[in-house]
Amino acid sequence: STGKLATDLKGFGHQAEALTAAKTLKTRVDGFVDSAKTLTSKLDAQNLALGQVGDAAQSAKDAIANAIATGHADGLMAAMQSFFGQSAQALNTQFDGQYLFAGAQTNTPPVAVSNLSQLPTATTSDMFKNDQLKPVSQIDEATTLQTGFLASDVGGDVFDAFKQMQTFEQGVDGPLSGNLTETQVTFLKGMLNTFGAAASGATDVTAQNGLLQNRVEAVSKTQSDRQDMLETMIGGITDVDVAEAVSRLTQAQTAVQASAQVYATLRNTSLLEFLK
Repeated sequence: STGKLATDLKGFGHQAEALTAAKTLKTRVDGFVDSAKTLTSKLDAQNLALGQVGDAAQSAKDAIANAIATGHADGLMAAMQSFFGQSAQALNTQFDGQYLFAGAQTNTPPVAVSNLSQLPTATTSDMFKNDQLKPVSQIDEATTLQTGFLASDVGGDVFDAFKQMQTFEQGVDGPLSGNLTETQVTFLKGMLNTFGAAASGATDVTAQNGLLQNRVEAVSKTQSDRQDMLETMIGGITDVDVAEAVSRLTQAQTAVQASAQVYATLRNTSLLEFLK
């Protein structure tokens, strides 16, 4: 009725040792499978955030190119503020209540600035509050991967580009509004390369995250296969063979019925009748 051959290790006899080893290994494999599921979700969140940082830098480059092409900068700095806010928000992304890009300081937002006006006088330590401990994860018995990135590494070049824009905006050749002067056009042409390099750097980090996703997915599949194999192995030791059990039960019932019939026959037989 339980589907098991025994309720304790003693009942499995010489197979008890193999059963214990298999269950111990399966417990470890179950842990790796659960960790891989969580890590996959975390890497998915990272991928989205990193993509937003790269998109913000590329969008800023496109806005500058459009301003150069039209010869005026109306709304350019408002767009810069929007793209900067997008990148800052992405780097402050949380997963399961912890900041993804903060290093070991997962309870502290790694980006401490939210407005372009804060950038001209801000140092790197003013902008980024993450430490230098990059998150690592163990994905199987022998493999540990660096699976996290730091806000200062991902956003350093992007923030520096926005800082240059705001510094120029507040300088003697600003503001960037209305028709562009020759000096402003020259500056903006230089910023095209700056934002292009920043976007390329963010894209490279996104690609690294994608490679991690592929690696974790492959390992997760391997661990799931091991999990299935161990479940089959343990079941082979502990589970009842239903077909065999039904066959033996039928044989036992037949034997009991035969014995009962013989007993009933003998019970109605008199020795005197037999002697006659």
